[in-house]
Parts: sequence; structure tokens; C-alpha cells
Amino acid sequence: MKLNGKQLLICDCEGTIDLPQKELEKLFDGDEVVVNTHLCRSQIGNFTVAVEKGDPLIVACTQEAPLFVEMGAEANEETSISYTNIRERAGWSEEGDQALPKIRALIEEATLQAPLAASVSMASAGRVVIFGTDEKTLEIAKQLSSRLDVTCLIKDTSDILPARLMDVPVFAGTIKSATGHLGAFEVTVDDYAPVQVSSRGVFATGSKNKDVKMSFDLIFDIAGGEALFLAAEKRDGYFHLEAGNPAAIQRALFDLVDLVGEFEKPRYVKLEANICVHARSSQIGCTRCLDVCPTGAIIPAQDEVAIDPYICAGCGSCSAVCPTGAVSYQLPAGNFIFERLKLLLDAYGQAGGKAPVLLIHDTGYGEDMIAAMSHGGGHSGRGLPANVLPFAVNEITQVGFDFFATALAFGAAGINVLIGPKNIGESDGLDGQIDLIQSVTTGLGYGDNRVVKLDHQDPDALATTLYDGATLEPMAVGDFAPMGNKRSLVNLALNHLHDHAPNAVDLLSLAAGAPFGVIDVKTDDCTLCLSCVAACPTGALKDNPDSPEFTFTETACVQCGLCRTICPESVITLNPRFNFTGEARTAIVVKKETPFECVKCGQPFGIKSSIDQMVEKLRGHSMFEGDALERVKMCPDCRVADQFDDPDTPMAVGDRPEIRTTSDYLKERENLREEAEQHKKEHGLEDGEES
Repeated sequence: MKLNGKQLLICDCEGTIDLPQKELEKLFDGDEVVVNTHLCRSQIGNFTVAVEKGDPLIVACTQEAPLFVEMGAEANEETSISYTNIRERAGWSEEGDQALPKIRALIEEATLQAPLAASVSMASAGRVVIFGTDEKTLEIAKQLSSRLDVTCLIKDTSDILPARLMDVPVFAGTIKSATGHLGAFEVTVDDYAPVQVSSRGVFATGSKNKDVKMSFDLIFDIAGGEALFLAAEKRDGYFHLEAGNPAAIQRALFDLVDLVGEFEKPRYVKLEANICVHARSSQIGCTRCLDVCPTGAIIPAQDEVAIDPYICAGCGSCSAVCPTGAVSYQLPAGNFIFERLKLLLDAYGQAGGKAPVLLIHDTGYGEDMIAAMSHGGGHSGRGLPANVLPFAVNEITQVGFDFFATALAFGAAGINVLIGPKNIGESDGLDGQIDLIQSVTTGLGYGDNRVVKLDHQDPDALATTLYDGATLEPMAVGDFAPMGNKRSLVNLALNHLHDHAPNAVDLLSLAAGAPFGVIDVKTDDCTLCLSCVAACPTGALKDNPDSPEFTFTETACVQCGLCRTICPESVITLNPRFNFTGEARTAIVVKKETPFECVKCGQPFGIKSSIDQMVEKLRGHSMFEGDALERVKMCPDCRVADQFDDPDTPMAVGDRPEIRTTSDYLKERENLREEAEQHKKEHGLEDGEES
């Protein structure tokens, strides 16, 4: 059987999944469906035959994927094979007999091919510093010396007995700071000194130095102090462990020795600096990504931010909170996650599924929890409810308001976000995004339980929550395509939700910090200096080149606050809300005034109220007596001309001298000679006679 151009192999795992053939064929539009029972063993021939044909292949089994990969490479290494799990995610459930719509949706989802992400390269030659406080540091250094290029750095060597054989370099010192990543660490060491070769009772050192720079590929830190990096567990090549935990140290050493060579790391996020609203003209606006980045990979860079792909750990929080889409998650790239979402929900609905609830989870902890729920053992083995559609993402924190709004608009009745232990303490960005979508669903009458964060660590407790969750009314399914940038997709989703809302209010108030809203301007105090227009990075504020006015378009505003910050009169405040009316897409005139016309040439050049105010304030001033005050009412050109026309101007230098050239001087000399000759003739003078 083929689906979307790909062969499909289904297995009921020795009859443990309820897959009635006739119902399956009906589900797949009447196509003949062959249900295998033991595809990974007695029916492995069916797999190899399918691979040999060379057509793209989907295997509805993930447990035996390693075997299928090996067998597939032997049969035809050119065949593209993808896998989907219909057992733990659908069939192994106390509602397994109702899971056919979900199975169809999961198989349909697997037909999509995710785009490849870009990557960066890191190279490590195995230069490692072992940093600690006692003789254990030297023991670990010796253990690694045959595998890596080891440097042993000990805080205090005064109580350490020198080794009989010095097969590793030993130094005293304390790492004050460190920067970099796998293959490119630089540490700054204080109290640095090599141990003396003549050390006898204990290690002795020579003179100590400050701020010594050293470079390494790897850092193994068992000094017991604070980690050298933020989110130390996410910094590739840095190991921070307690010296009193030998088991953890040995596990880390196994990982450490493998970090030699060249490594490819995904470039998790992409930055479009031209739509970043971090700052303008040295004034700070949006700091959302800076606030949520756990590793310090994002730093200010003039008007934008800069993201170090070598330090970025791929949590995706920056992408989730970015109001413009300047930062976008690239694993997978583009709008693939929304295309996959729509295909999954559409397939479920078309197969007869009702009120689907998404379970967003990662591919590590989340997959393990789902497996534990379905396998039983020490747990109940209830599996997932038939209407709960698992949706795996690289990182839980990569999803945000745009994903939630789009999922609800595509027909998800509810969304459960399952976080794991590694997300605890790093989900502030996610929490803010859930609060924002709950404000929208509550305000539109859908309720406050459409998007829920789950932090269960017990599979039975998770199963109970999913089965006993509130019954949610189905959502109207939107037919818009998941295309366009982040902002336009959000507007499409929200407008769809509004069109079908139980409480379709026109204006929906939001909490401070929301990326939607209007600005309130005290127009009486506004001088129309247009500083706000120059600062606005999204074009929400625009001026009129033909008239003293400025306009505001609400849909373009991301509430970055730059206009408020830069306003010299402090007359702008932010008002977070969502406006569902057509007015939000219209450029509304905020303030408009009559232009002032030059009293000399009649050319409009300023704002009448401002010029009148200036004239009144300067009246009577010693520098603006008489006609000088009139110059304030002139355009710049007329003002300059009038200044030069004033006979008393201090810039007057008299008449301009006539321009003379060499020809003029030669002609003048010739005239003088002719006059001299004429003079001699008139007075009868000869050459050589005196007059």
C-alpha cells in the first residue's frame, strides 16, 4: 500500500495492537492494507522486498528500527526509510480499540520529510585541563594521560605528596573565569605557578602570576565551586562535577575521552537582524530573548542582538518569545512544524477523530514517559487516551504563543505541554507564552484550560491527568495555509479563533509585556518632533512627508517600547491588547497640526503651534530684538538670506574684490610701458638723458 507516494508497512506486533483489516482499509480510502504480525522477525522478508523496490518507505515500528536500518542497508542502501511509532503512542492503550483515527494521523504525519538544519563545526585535539583541589585531581589526570593531552591544575598544592613519576604537567592556580566552547576554551588563571621538580615532602611552587591565559579543548572541573559557565550542563566540552561523587566522575570520563575529533552541531536558531527590535539609536527596546537565554549565547550588538551558535544549546526559548520572528527555530527550519501540525490534525479529523488534544513532548524524557505509560510493568499500563495526539519536538521550550494559537485554530481542542526535569527552572519563557494564550482563550470564551503545562514525573499520574482531564468542546477547524512570517500566521490564527468564539469581543486586554497592543499619546503635550517615528523598528509609526503628522498601525506594533523610551516629552504609554476590528490594520492619524508658512517666501516648514510658542518664549530676549525675532518665522533658506541682507550683520566683509588674473597684470605692465614712452616723447627725452 502507498500513502502520499510512500510505501507503508504496518505490523500489529504479534497481535497486541487492534488493527482490524477491513476498518483499516476503509480508513485508507479502500486501499488494500496488509497487516504484518511479526515484521521484525518471521516476516522480515516483506521488509527487504519493499526496500529492494527503491520507493520511499514508512515502517510503523520504531522499537526494531536499528534492525531495519541494518537490513535496509544490505537490501538497498539508496531507499529512503522513515519510522513511526503506532504501538506506544496509540495501539497499546486501554482505548486502543478507538485509536484507528490516531493511527491514521500518525502515519500521515510520517510521510512528511523534515528539512535539514544548517550546522557549525567544532574541532577538538583532546587538550584538557583537570581542575581540582586535592590529590584526586592528579589521579584523574594520570588516568587520562594515555588518551588525552592533559594539564593538571590544582588550587592548593601544599598538602599533596609529589608523584614518583611526573607523567603529566602539574600547576598550581585557580581558574578565575572561562570563555569559549568545545575545542576553543580560554581560561584565566590566578596564582598560577608550575610545581618545582625538586619538591620532596609536598609540592612546592615558584613565584605566582595573575591573569594567566591558557587555551584548552576541554575542561574537567571538580574544584567544587560555582560552575564557570551559565547552564554549565549545556556547555559542550565543559564538565562540572562534585569531587565526592566518584561514580559520576567515572561516567563523565567515559564521555570526555570521546570528545576528540571534529563534531557537527546544529545551528539551532536563525537571526534576521533587520527585523530585530532590540534597540535603536542606543535606546533599548525589546530584551525578551536576552531575558530567557539560559546559556548567555545571546548578547546585545548595537541595534540588534548577536547569537553565538557554538554556545547556543538549542532550547528555543528565544524563538518562542521573539515578537517579530527575527529569531526562528531551525530544527526543523521554516514553517515545517506548522505544516506537520496541520497534516496531523486534518488527518485525525478526516478519519473520524473528535476533539483532539495535543501532547507536546520532547524526544527524550517525553518519549520515555509515553513508553512507560503504555508498557505497564510497575505502572498501570493505561497508555495514551485515544484522542490525545503525541507531538514530538526537539525542545519543549521552542514552542510559544504562535504555535498554541495556530494549533487551536487548526482544530486542537486542547494542548498539554509535558516538561521534564531538565526544563525545571528554565521554563519562564514557556510559562509566559502559556499565560498569554490563556488570556486569549479566556477572553474569547473558550475557557482557561485549553493550554496546560504538565510536569509529572510519574507515568501513572500523567495517565490519570490525561484521562481525567476536563471535557473540552471541539474547536472550529481553520482552512488557512500555514504560510507567511510569524506575525502574519498569528494574525490568521487569532482572527479565526475570534470569528468562531463564544465571546467574540472586539478588544481584548492583555497583560503587560504582551507583543500586541496600541500606544496612548498625550497629544496636547506632543510637539511632533517625530523621534518616535525614527525609532520605531516595525513601521507601526510613520510620518507624512507632506504634512506635520504621524500615524499608527496597530497590527505592526510589537510593544517593544522604543517609542516610549525615546520620546523627549514622555507622552507615550503602552497599552497591550488585541484589536480584532479592521481598524487595527489601518494607519490611524495620532496627531496632525497646521504647518507654519514662512513669512518671507510662504513655504511651509514647521508646526504652527511650535513656532508660535517659540516666538512667545523668545519675545523680549536681548538676542531677538527687532527684526531678529522675525527670523524665527522664516524657513531655513530665508533665515540665512535675511541674515546676510542685514547691513549690520557681523558677517559683513565689504564689497567683494575684483578677480585679477596673470593676463590682467601683464596687460597693466604693458600699459605702463606705453605711458612711459609717450611721456618721453612729449618731453623730448632720449634714452640715457635725465628728465
